[in-house]
Amino acid sequence: MRDLEFEARDHVFVKVIPMKGHTRFEKKGKLSPQYIGPFQILKRLDLVAYQIALPPGMEKVHNVFYISMLQGYLRDPSHVIDYHQIMLDNDMVYEEKPIQILDQQVKQLRNKTILMVKVEWREHHRNEAIWE
Repeated sequence: MRDLEFEARDHVFVKVIPMKGHTRFEKKGKLSPQYIGPFQILKRLDLVAYQIALPPGMEKVHNVFYISMLQGYLRDPSHVIDYHQIMLDNDMVYEEKPIQILDQQVKQLRNKTILMVKVEWREHHRNEAIWE
């Protein structure tokens, strides 16, 4: 038993129990997710039971979960994507364009060297810059 407590309006992930031979959320076997979400807690029903706000596609799932099936989630504003700022094509695709190079380094392998640069991309936050 874990010492967890959640309040109404907190966000949590819900644990998915894998079943052999069944697909879970379009994934089968080792690639099936262990947790889905995040979902908002509507209210606390008991010391160990919570009612969760599930999306419209999951109306067949009972929305009351035992605390051992929940994993806490700390909301991070960088996880939310503002879709109005991203310019999408008709195919729902956007082109990533670099803004600037933040850092450079040389990676030494056994018999060759690779120049790597850390790039800040236009549609991403600065902390999401990646090495190329």
